[in-house]
Amino acid sequence: MNILVTGGTGFIGSHTVVELVNTGFTPILVDNFANSQQSVMAGLKKILGFEPVLYNIDCNDAAAMREVLVKENIEGVIHFAAHKAVGESVKNPLKYYENNIGSTVTLLKLMLELNIKNLVFSSSCTVYGEPDFIPVTEASPRKPAASPYGSTKVMCEDILRDTAASNAIKIIALRYFNPIGAHETAEIGELPNGVPSNLIPFVTQTAAGVREQLTIFGDDYDTIDGTNVRDYIHVVDLAKAHVAAFAYLKKVEETQFYDIFNIGTGQGNSVLEIVQTFEKVNGIKVNYKIGPRRSGDVEKIYGDVAKAKAVLGWQTQKTLEESLVDAWRWQQKVSL
Repeated sequence: MNILVTGGTGFIGSHTVVELVNTGFTPILVDNFANSQQSVMAGLKKILGFEPVLYNIDCNDAAAMREVLVKENIEGVIHFAAHKAVGESVKNPLKYYENNIGSTVTLLKLMLELNIKNLVFSSSCTVYGEPDFIPVTEASPRKPAASPYGSTKVMCEDILRDTAASNAIKIIALRYFNPIGAHETAEIGELPNGVPSNLIPFVTQTAAGVREQLTIFGDDYDTIDGTNVRDYIHVVDLAKAHVAAFAYLKKVEETQFYDIFNIGTGQGNSVLEIVQTFEKVNGIKVNYKIGPRRSGDVEKIYGDVAKAKAVLGWQTQKTLEESLVDAWRWQQKVSL
């Protein structure tokens, strides 16, 4: 079964490509390398023993996307392609609205036109905003997003829900938490262009001397140590969740279907806990300082993942310690 993976050379996309192949699917990659690098393809080749098919196009280019969907006889889509930096979205919201929402609408229109039935969408726990209670469940109310990035995920979910309600298409949106780690081979991992916007690559780059110092944004939150709390999930576990979601969609008999799932570990860790655990498991110090709070950051969030376990038959396997060891192994390789 040929599955289009948009953003297929990105951090989560590339790991999902590996798990798709491991499960017997044939991934067809689309990426314009807006936030990834060509070297990812070499890493995938080393892991898989072959280089997957890749099209270097923008998901907003309807003509180019239609050509790929037809040529490759695509039967389903996993849609990762989106800008994802919270801070950048606050500074440049139109970039996020145009790309994240535009590419999703373009993709949906093409899927309906070409009668492609199955879609797994990369959503985010940011749709919960600053939650009233944690852990959040799929029934927790969505709040006004803390950033334009979060707003695009809320809007895309609504677009997907409404499209599935009025068309013969089956869609699952995965609301996931903070992916970290890297493939155990250290052939692929998180490789942001420029200054990282996520915590772990900033930690690893600081430990490797690529960055002079890590800034922890705020230590006066109402948390265990005053720093933000998040649910950190190993990227391989997250990749496997997408495969499980797609396998579930194939079994769904309804012609019009939409559902959402939290994908995380079910527990929270503070930023300071992450840094200190990283130092402990890898035997290296990280030069960090405490800075002011950052606009758009939620205080604390982690999710209840019982629904994914019950319905999709999926749950995390890897520990926080494994994630941080894998992340450091990957950083050491790219720093060579």
